[in-house]
Amino acid sequence: MKSSPNAPGQEYAERCYRSPAGIGGGVLLLALAAWLGGDAIVSGEGDTPWLALAGLLCAVPLIIAFTLRPAVWAGEERLLVRNPFRTITLPWASVEAVRAGYSSEVLAGGAKYQLWALPVSLRQRKRAARASARGGVGGGVGDEAVRAASDQAVQDLGELAERCASREGAQGEPTVRWAYELIVPSLVGLVLLVVLAAVG
Repeated sequence: MKSSPNAPGQEYAERCYRSPAGIGGGVLLLALAAWLGGDAIVSGEGDTPWLALAGLLCAVPLIIAFTLRPAVWAGEERLLVRNPFRTITLPWASVEAVRAGYSSEVLAGGAKYQLWALPVSLRQRKRAARASARGGVGGGVGDEAVRAASDQAVQDLGELAERCASREGAQGEPTVRWAYELIVPSLVGLVLLVVLAAVG
């Protein structure tokens, strides 16, 4: 989670939440795809270079969508949720609840949106619960210090929604924009793979 400095007249700093594990995994997968695909394109024979090119065209946008793209930005007027294939803009007044169960999600405008950038770690949650129990017995560890990272982020977003919902700039309805810049290349790559496999 990153926070930007307050701009003049801005009461709350904008916060950005992303998954470091997702970003790291995405970088590794892209490097692996570039290595294997590049090798097939350069040294492959027959239809292999074309199949590799079509496979990369299909796979790279999907890797980006599910690993590098997810992010959540929380400002003083709205919550911006960037999921694999959609970007959802939620003015704070439209946010009904932010919660974390088996996944992190926000309820707004009668709909439910997943927060891909805030994956829930049940292992981390159990570890936090054990640390909290030890602290309660005499370890001196406060609840805030041992809260799972995703649960803390969800709580922060919920509190921010309550504080900012009445702001004049926080009014409005949720809007959704599809990430066609990722969807279209991936579909084109898939179609090319099917065609090449059929004619090969």
